[in-house]
Amino acid sequence: MNPYTFQLYNSVAQLPDDWDRLAVDNIFLSKAYLEVLEKSAPLNMTCHFIGLFEKDHLVGLALSQFLDVNQLESFGERDQCIKTSLRNFVFRKFGSHVLLIGNNMLTGQNAFSFSKNCNASLALNTLKAAAEALKVVFKSKGKKIHILTFKDFDADEMTLFDRQDFKTFYEFSTQPNMVFDVMPHWKTEQDYIDALTKKYRDQYKRARKKADGIEKRKMHLEDIIEHEAVIYDLYSHVAKNAPFNTFFLAKHHFSTFKRIFEDKFLFYGYFIDQKMIGFNTMIKNGKSLDTYFLGYDESMQREKMLYLNMLYDMIAYGIKKEFEKIIFSRTALEIKSSVGAKPIKTFGFMKHENAILNRYLSKIFPYLEPEMVWQQRNPFQ
Repeated sequence: MNPYTFQLYNSVAQLPDDWDRLAVDNIFLSKAYLEVLEKSAPLNMTCHFIGLFEKDHLVGLALSQFLDVNQLESFGERDQCIKTSLRNFVFRKFGSHVLLIGNNMLTGQNAFSFSKNCNASLALNTLKAAAEALKVVFKSKGKKIHILTFKDFDADEMTLFDRQDFKTFYEFSTQPNMVFDVMPHWKTEQDYIDALTKKYRDQYKRARKKADGIEKRKMHLEDIIEHEAVIYDLYSHVAKNAPFNTFFLAKHHFSTFKRIFEDKFLFYGYFIDQKMIGFNTMIKNGKSLDTYFLGYDESMQREKMLYLNMLYDMIAYGIKKEFEKIIFSRTALEIKSSVGAKPIKTFGFMKHENAILNRYLSKIFPYLEPEMVWQQRNPFQ
């Protein structure tokens, strides 16, 4: 018999006082981060927070996100072809209302956290029941859920799921999470450079030379607010040119994040002659440094190898501040591997509400998740 019950919340103010006790190992489940979502989630996203209880004792917590992709003007404008058009049609027609247990704005296991003594498989079964309750909530608002999904988990985390409880779900794999391991003996950026093979040391030198004339600034809250319009333009350019997007950030997202997280949220602007040409963001998450969203002027990106220089800057920061890992997330897989990030395969479960479509999800899914052909690089050997 399952000893766990669940409670749904739509506001941080409603959360139990001891919520952060279970979020201590993952900042993306903390009250502070959930407040960022509450105040500045994408316009087509609705978040709920889920508490799991054993009697009156909080034993687990989770994040759910509802996405209404019909509210988007575009899923991404980079790839214009028949297959892309067919994918967009399939998504709008049969998968426009998506309920996730997890975080679609991040890569990795940011879906749930359980207490040490909690039975994970029973807790996950309870989360499945919570998801069913959320379907009812959205149906009452005229939003019928098309797809329910649990994501993103590595191979070890997938063992927590009782496959029998999820036998009606399609088990899928998405683009990998690119993770950079900071070697313990690296104390400076030069140690990293020395570890590179000649080919990739030359790549580093070439990129740094191209960056001549760029001023990099650590930006504070008032700076972010001052540059908010250009920041959003730079972000939007990159987002719209991604192969696939299911959301676009709110314009005040970065200032909200900085206001709440202060020094745990890092924002760096890149300038030429006082004009902002790009930015990147990072989040301190325990022993990991999570890279977040970025933006750039495409003409400057090509001329100055701006994206590659941003990757090197983030690696230098991670080494200097003695983080163990840098989470580079998915997308731009090959260039991230060229600086030393390695792919960690991620998995999930998905179920379509239409029983016939659910049976054929293995054939439909490739149209929803763009295929990415890339060559893994290893700059250290």
